[in-house]
Parts: sequence; structure tokens; C-alpha cells
Amino acid sequence: MDDTLKGQVTRSAAEIYEEFFLPALFQEWATRVADAAQLAPGQQVLDVACGTGVLAREAAKRVAPGGTVSGLDRNDGMLAVARRKAPDLTWKLGMAEALPFADRSFDRVVSQFGLMFFDDRVKALREMGRVLKRRGRLVVAVWNALETTPGYAAMVALLDRLFGQRVAGGLRAPFVLGDATVLRALFEEAGIADVEIRTQVGTARFPSIESWVHTDIRGWTPADLIDDRQYELLQREAAVALRRFVRADGTVAFDAPAHIVTAQRVD
Repeated sequence: MDDTLKGQVTRSAAEIYEEFFLPALFQEWATRVADAAQLAPGQQVLDVACGTGVLAREAAKRVAPGGTVSGLDRNDGMLAVARRKAPDLTWKLGMAEALPFADRSFDRVVSQFGLMFFDDRVKALREMGRVLKRRGRLVVAVWNALETTPGYAAMVALLDRLFGQRVAGGLRAPFVLGDATVLRALFEEAGIADVEIRTQVGTARFPSIESWVHTDIRGWTPADLIDDRQYELLQREAAVALRRFVRADGTVAFDAPAHIVTAQRVD
């Protein structure tokens, strides 16, 4: 699979991801996933595909005192930011399909917007189940379908028109598990049959169209696929093609729904 479809970013993109993507998209979901996980003091928590650590940091606040949080990601650029932001947490470089932890190590396993990018999603889910303790809780968040997120549907269409499917694919990839029926079947194939899927609507917010384009391109997988000339073209075209998402105060906002999947290990 092309790295643009795996969600893999450069170290410099990871810095932009932390500074811009978190307040624009991911911060509100960290609290929602933590709520769904029913975190409490003293628990041991694993955050799979932790990125720069927004969910792990939220979890750490909730399991203190006495709890521990470990974050795992395959991208060392993301982990470098995570370690700088929260040096007291445990950060590990590794693959979701081969978690470097013993069976039944964690009370809670969480994963926010990472499942879409795993090489083997079923194997990764089985691994998450393996490291859960008895009565442990698994919570996974994925974005809803692209057509339910109008701002990104428009951005993907613009990238496709200007630069072709490979560049557009980097922003299309996060939405590939939007079909709840397909999502449920994936968990069932992994042996996790009793799942609950709740769809919640969040809001993507950017200070401006210019900031939105900067965040999506410089802070995500298309960063290495678009040169400076193309980036300037995209900014000019976006000012027209995406202006319907601009509010009266000049900021950008649009619905960004996601599915939160929860399951509990009973054996």
C-alpha cells in the first residue's frame, strides 16, 4: 500500500499535524473516545496508532492517580512529537498487527482514527483483543463516509481535478471505513462479535481556507506530493471552490461525523 494511503507523514508534517490538525479535528474526539472507554483512576491503557498523543494525553488525565498509559505508533515522526509533549508517558514504535505487549496487559485499549491505515485490519483488531484483560474495554473511532463530510468531499474533488487520484487519495483514505455494515463485519471477522457502533457528529474548524489547505497538505500525506508551485495553485483554486464553507467571520466550519465502536472482552 502506498504511504499516502497508510496515513504516514514526515517528521515536519507531524509538527504541523500537532499544531493545526489537533484543534481543527482531533481534540474533540479524544474526549469522546475517552468517555466511551469509561476511563477511571488506576487503569492501564494502551493507545494504538497514537499519533502525536492527543488521546493518550487525555487518557493520562483520567487514569491518574495510579494508572498508566502507553502509546504505540508506526511513525517515528509522530512519536517524536508525542514524547516532547508528554515525556512521562510510555511511547513505543511498532505495528498494530504485532503489539509488543503480553496477553491481557491492559484494562482499556483505544484507537482514534488509525484502523483505516493498518496493513491488516483484522489482525490488528485481534491483537487489540489479545492484550485486553478480562472485562477490558476496546474503543475504536473511524471517520464516517466521505460523502457525509462535505468539506472533505469538496477538498478531495478539488485535489483530484488539479493533481489526480494519487494526491487526492491521501485525503480520501481516512474515510474508507465509513460504511457501518462493513465496519461491523470487520470486527466480527476478528472474533469481536458483540460490538456497539455509535455515530456522532463533530465539527471541523479552521481559521480560514488558507489555513485549511495548509493543514491538509503540509500536515498530512500529500506534503511530499505537491511542490510549491502546485501548492500556490491549490490555494488560489481553493479560495473559490471551498468558499461555501466560510462563515461570516471568515472561519471555516463543516460537519465531520465519525463512528465510535465499543466492545468488551468477557472471557
